[in-house]
Amino acid sequence: MSSLQDRSRHFLWHPCTQMKNLETVPPLAIVRGEGAWLFDDAGNRHVDAISSWWVNLFGHANPRINAAIIDQLAKIEHVILAGCTHEPVVELSERLSKLTGLSHAFFGSDGASATEIALKMSFHYWRNTGQTGKTQFISLQNGYHGETLGALSVTDVALFKDQYAPLLRHSVQMPSPDIRLAEGGESTEAFALRCAEALEDYLRQHAETTAAFILEPLVQGAAGMAMYHPVYLARARELCTKYRVHLIADEIAVGFGRTGTMFACEQAGVKPDFICLSKGITGGYLSLSCVLTTDEVYLAFYADETAKGFLHSHSYTGNPLACRAALAVLDTFEQDKVLENNRLKANQFSQLLDAVKQHRRVKHFRHLGMIWAFDVANAATGFSTRAYQAALKTGVLLRPIGNTVYFMPPYVVGEDEMTKMALTAQIILDEVE
Repeated sequence: MSSLQDRSRHFLWHPCTQMKNLETVPPLAIVRGEGAWLFDDAGNRHVDAISSWWVNLFGHANPRINAAIIDQLAKIEHVILAGCTHEPVVELSERLSKLTGLSHAFFGSDGASATEIALKMSFHYWRNTGQTGKTQFISLQNGYHGETLGALSVTDVALFKDQYAPLLRHSVQMPSPDIRLAEGGESTEAFALRCAEALEDYLRQHAETTAAFILEPLVQGAAGMAMYHPVYLARARELCTKYRVHLIADEIAVGFGRTGTMFACEQAGVKPDFICLSKGITGGYLSLSCVLTTDEVYLAFYADETAKGFLHSHSYTGNPLACRAALAVLDTFEQDKVLENNRLKANQFSQLLDAVKQHRRVKHFRHLGMIWAFDVANAATGFSTRAYQAALKTGVLLRPIGNTVYFMPPYVVGEDEMTKMALTAQIILDEVE
């Protein structure tokens, strides 16, 4: 074991990890990255097939993002955003507003922070407008929105939530339109509409106490890349408007091109009341999140009374370095025809995965934009760890979710990397029980 791994085990508490497991499966010691590749301290290289927890868009050590951050370093690295402003955060707010159609941007530190901000804003909006009974939140079954207490309250993943149940606020989960849950012979659209009927049944009875409905548009990541038909989003928007309930779109994982459009909500033609952004917003460089909302919400806080303002803050809110990285990301989308090129790459990788799709152990093969996933039949306990280890031996970094193997690579992935990922999937299916 390398000294870096030893030191990591002794002094670092890794996230989302049972530390005892590192005795047998030590952490991968990464010393540098380049494009879609990660290089470890033993001289091996690995395709970053999961974009380093879904954050990296344009590869490691990206020249354009590097240059933007270096340029900003010579100007101002950070300044308090309460009572101050600066060019990068203003320009980023303007450009995100144009992209989302939502007029006001509030910045935070990470994805869970964005969820907390949106929930608090919705709750406070209803108080400011005199509808103090609207205090409850609903979300989708198997949804994931972060692990701080407010975010965990609307998350529905037992492994993360059950231990902290006494600390959490009660929320209600709506049936998930996950296409894997449809009945035999039922189309994905019909199933989505059936789930939307359950949402309407609930809102019909509880709209007066419901502040907001939060969901991950089109793909529920922690549920094993559960995908669903866009018609559910469209109906959710209609119902939230009808019953005066905020719609919060958690695009933290699926925003910035992951589903094939800039934002997943575009595929349903809807505009939420709040959109939560993080992960890919800086191309995987620096921690940043943003919640954008409407004029109507913003104006409910615009008053003479301080207490009616949104008194929420993070020390590094709107950090100039992170904002410059985010602006470089938006420049790349605009100048490099990213979405068009991704469609070509997606078609190519899907063809390479055709044998995987037909494999006898594969269930529910699914694909949307730059996300691919399949479930493995007859996967024994510990499958995800064994699949992770098998993939590392082939030079691919994967992180299966239970019996779900998925690929969410950086957009700079090329034919060689895609071929390697497809072969790795075949090996996992053939060799990992």
